[in-house]
Amino acid sequence: MPFADDLELKALPIRQAILDHPFVRGVGDGSLEVEKFKHYVLQDYVYLIEYSRVLAMAAARAQDLDTMGWFARLLDETLNIEMDLHRGYCAEFGITSVELETTVPAPTTVAYTAYLLQLAHQGSFAELVASLVPCQWGYWEIGEYLSRQGEPEDAPLYSQWIQMYTSQEFAELADAIRSLLDRLGSRAGPDELEAMERAYLTSLRFEYMFWEMAYGLETWPV
Repeated sequence: MPFADDLELKALPIRQAILDHPFVRGVGDGSLEVEKFKHYVLQDYVYLIEYSRVLAMAAARAQDLDTMGWFARLLDETLNIEMDLHRGYCAEFGITSVELETTVPAPTTVAYTAYLLQLAHQGSFAELVASLVPCQWGYWEIGEYLSRQGEPEDAPLYSQWIQMYTSQEFAELADAIRSLLDRLGSRAGPDELEAMERAYLTSLRFEYMFWEMAYGLETWPV
């Protein structure tokens, strides 16, 4: 069984918990309170900034030119295309550029990005790739799942979000990083396979916590 398939099978309870989360279900049927979604997109913006740093490290640590170029292109698209799209999408919710730039990262956002940055600096390249798959592949999985349920007719901005993650471009991105994970897994020894699995599962749990953070409007208690 390919390594990514094996990981997904082991992670099935967490993946299902994400699909069943009230935030995800609320986007799918259009019932999610707008304030919760606004909290999510604000936190996602600051997450993307740190995520870009992680992509830069992945490009620097890649072991061949093709992989280095792939991460470099992903970094460029994230910084110069996705961030602009994110700003435009936020504006449709009435979120100003000032609000975006002054967003205080919630505890979960800090913990998740700190974990990715720690792996980028101290883990192996294979661990780093494993830690990135739950975000890239997971968003595609959520988008596909919600699309199959039928997009919410009275929530066009939520429909737009679902369409973004079911686009051909995003599907190709998700497939590419999953294929890279398989290639790295096929060459890894037992210890590294265990570390890759741990990195994947930790990031996947953080993905669940990110939805929980958004749904609960998490902020710092003091």
